[in-house]
Amino acid sequence: MKSRQEVMERVAEANAQFYGAIENGDIDLMRRVWAEEDEAPDLVCVNPGWPLLRGRAEIMRAWALIMANVPYIQYVLTETHIGVSGEVAMVTCEENVLTAEEDNPGFVAGGQVVTTNMFVRTPEGWRLWSHHASPVLLDDDEDGGEPDGDVV
Repeated sequence: MKSRQEVMERVAEANAQFYGAIENGDIDLMRRVWAEEDEAPDLVCVNPGWPLLRGRAEIMRAWALIMANVPYIQYVLTETHIGVSGEVAMVTCEENVLTAEEDNPGFVAGGQVVTTNMFVRTPEGWRLWSHHASPVLLDDDEDGGEPDGDVV
């Protein structure tokens, strides 16, 4: 039986593999990161600005499209918290995202996204069940404060 610390480390590794797959444009790793539908029914993925993606095939098509069209992306994860209950784990974090455009060398854009990643324990290890990412809307007059009261 693994200790709580060992389980948390395995979940953290699975989460790191997810972001590594995106950063490296590695669709094969992305396929290994996500659970199979018989291990975690109703797989879902919500990326900022995208409609809800449901099912493994739809999610993998979307990641392949993203990877084919984003020449550079890097994540600096902060405020990462891991919770584990039995065969399910939840990772919450802030994604500090840096991207560049292929046709504009040297251009780097940044943004912050808050994320919840749900994992399920499978015979192959911890696999992603749900990814939900939402952009943080910051008030131009504040340094990372709360959003305007007008934001719904």
